[in-house]
Amino acid sequence: MIRVAIAGAAGRMGRTLVEAVGRSEADIQVTVATVLADDPCLNVDSGLLAMGVSNGVITVSELTPLVDEFDVLIDFTEPGATRANLELCRQHQKAMVIGTTGLSDAERQLIQAAGESIPIVFAPNMSIGVNLCFNLLEQAARVLGDEVDIEITEAHHRYKKDAPSGTALKMGEVIADTLGRDIKKVAVYGREGISEERNRTTIGFSTVRAGDIVGDHTVTFASLGERVEITHKASSRMTFANGAVRAALWTTGKTAGVYSMQEVLGLK
Repeated sequence: MIRVAIAGAAGRMGRTLVEAVGRSEADIQVTVATVLADDPCLNVDSGLLAMGVSNGVITVSELTPLVDEFDVLIDFTEPGATRANLELCRQHQKAMVIGTTGLSDAERQLIQAAGESIPIVFAPNMSIGVNLCFNLLEQAARVLGDEVDIEITEAHHRYKKDAPSGTALKMGEVIADTLGRDIKKVAVYGREGISEERNRTTIGFSTVRAGDIVGDHTVTFASLGERVEITHKASSRMTFANGAVRAALWTTGKTAGVYSMQEVLGLK
């Protein structure tokens, strides 16, 4: 049996992860669930929090005393917490599945460094559909080349703090890499006022934050006369959670390294 720790088990994604593991037919089980020290959900049954059915795993605020109780940690929290969890897992040789977004370049480098010691699946989006879209975007960019304008539009719920989303940024990176461009140089994150006409080599990003939108992403390849749009819409967080569970199972027996969901799903 694969024993799983869920970081941030009281949050929207954390509860969905607890439920996804609990409903999985694979040999996997939640054995540790963490929340913040001042969270009212501390010392509460994580199963009752997530799906109204007890799983016997009481939420805790400290992961360190329970490092022998899990094999892999799933972390969809925030950069500061992920940094601390990463170091803990590195020290104790525990696998990780990281879906945290809004990470800095320095924090991404820490993940790469930890990957020299432990297996890590790190992805901005763990849904099967989005990862299929990454492949489609690479193909579209290769075929359409420099003959189109490229715009990426994403929409999420009002509580999401980072923008653009990690998924939108990854989409931009996939396209830029395919076209031999440096995303840091060609990305445009906002437009206002009067400026020169659009530079064909730029990749535009537009962000919407509203209501309870789970996650919508559209990439537009537009030329003079036609346009191609590749869209993914998530209607439930469960699609991300199921992907994370699949990734957690996949880490079993893997050597140290930083892996993507493309590798987990056999798309790469």
